Amino acid sequence: KPRHPDTLPNTPPVSDMNSADRFLVLRESASPLPSSELHSPIPLPSSDIQAPILPSIVRPEPIGITPEAGDKYQKNAANPVHRTTDMAVSTLSIDTDTGSYANVRRYLNEGQLPPVGAVRVEELINYFNYEFDDGKRIANAPFVVATEVVDSPWDKADQDNKIIKVGIKAVDNSWSKKSDKQSIPPANLVFLVDVSGSMSSRDKLALAQSSLKLLTEQMRAQDSISIVTYSGSTSVALSATSGDQKAKILAAIDGLNASGSTNGEDALKLAYRQAEQGLKKDGINRIMMLTDGDFNVGISDVDEMLDLVKANRDRGISLSTVGFGRGNLNDYMMEQMADNGNGNYSYIDSLTEAKKVFGDELAATFNTVAKDVKVQVEFNPDVVSEWRLIGYENRVLNEQDFNNDKVDAGELGAGKAVIALFEITPKGQKGLYSERRYADSTTTTTTNVTSNQKANELGYLKIRYKEPTGGDSILINQPLHNASHSLDKANTDTQFAISVAGFGQRLTQNEYINEWQYNDSSKLATSSIARQPNSDLDGTRRNFVILTELADALNGTK
Repeated sequence: KPRHPDTLPNTPPVSDMNSADRFLVLRESASPLPSSELHSPIPLPSSDIQAPILPSIVRPEPIGITPEAGDKYQKNAANPVHRTTDMAVSTLSIDTDTGSYANVRRYLNEGQLPPVGAVRVEELINYFNYEFDDGKRIANAPFVVATEVVDSPWDKADQDNKIIKVGIKAVDNSWSKKSDKQSIPPANLVFLVDVSGSMSSRDKLALAQSSLKLLTEQMRAQDSISIVTYSGSTSVALSATSGDQKAKILAAIDGLNASGSTNGEDALKLAYRQAEQGLKKDGINRIMMLTDGDFNVGISDVDEMLDLVKANRDRGISLSTVGFGRGNLNDYMMEQMADNGNGNYSYIDSLTEAKKVFGDELAATFNTVAKDVKVQVEFNPDVVSEWRLIGYENRVLNEQDFNNDKVDAGELGAGKAVIALFEITPKGQKGLYSERRYADSTTTTTTNVTSNQKANELGYLKIRYKEPTGGDSILINQPLHNASHSLDKANTDTQFAISVAGFGQRLTQNEYINEWQYNDSSKLATSSIARQPNSDLDGTRRNFVILTELADALNGTK
């Protein structure tokens, strides 16, 4: 239970403090919130104390420096603005990870702004479900594509920038039906559980055990589950067991205890051997690695770890990572391992998030309907003078990678939606760069385009993907028409995605959003939900609005 502030050593009486100090003492004297309550707003002082004006929060450095002084984040500078005549093509791999959003949420619910490196804007945007009612099916692709062009809410008064939304959602397959879990292919799952001493806190191993129990309840007789544990040594806590033997599986989960150091190298090798022994042809073969990411024995270099993951990915065994807690969280390595393992990176901050990942979105988590999905946009220099990609900093590919089937890209799970946003400056409008005196001679075209097409197209969209079983990639494409409308008339999915993008860019102190604030994201998100209440049946969008309000309070802006 929380101690009364007057009983804390070296602390002046509450009556002698100002309101902000009283709040901070009360917060520091309280026990950490249980994981089941981490989605709730920060508890405020009792009603006899006026709500304080929160002081500004000093941000930690982007990589490896947090209040726990042990977390590691990749430092990614925001994508720059490109002059179209210099660089007309943007190429990227899709990203359906959600770890960054849940991690950011935990920081805010605990009363801190997240470090910049913890925020990956595309993962914030793609945390949510989108329906894309305005989308259309192209050819025989297992997804719809939805595009829209709206006025940018971030430009200055003398600008007229636009936002291009490119949305993709897997559709028309039985795996996307939550009620039809029997249609999911048989799964060979290996739970690779970190039981080292760093996992001993209740927000780590205890929460991991509860998460695994939720997942176990979803398993069927045709599925098999193995459990490999690692600390100072590695062991098989449960050999391959049929998914209908739930009592045996749950007992093995309950028997996990945390102690010792961490041997990530031997653990991964043993997990891959277990997965290979139970390999299911035409099924799901995946390792689920549950850890805080502390690899302090064996392989510790990211590149070495990724080589091991890539080699086994090519043998048909994918890898997903699930992060817990903070203090040793190696977010950088875990995100990269999942990306290179054709899996997903999730962060579990509560049992509610575990239910979302391992229950509500089970099909999207485990089943791939399209792999190596790449997006490429060629902007028309006659219409677009400048452009920038929002987020995806560590997912940007070289232009030539688009046609190279050997270059790995992201996977699209059943029923999953993904959005990429671009901000453009139309030709003739004020942008970041000044107009050049002499005509550009670098612009080239690869196809014959009529003058009418030049005027009516902002650019050309290409999407390349492979079937889940592999083979040659498939190309689909369509023009991006030069027609836009105001943001208040946009599709509600577009409005909400832009509100999240603005929130993420404000958290990273992005210079390109000008005066956009957290409460602007709150207003736009609230408006979109009000227009389409069915878009938030699970309540995640309303929870996002609460997060914008917490960030606003912690930032000291009103």
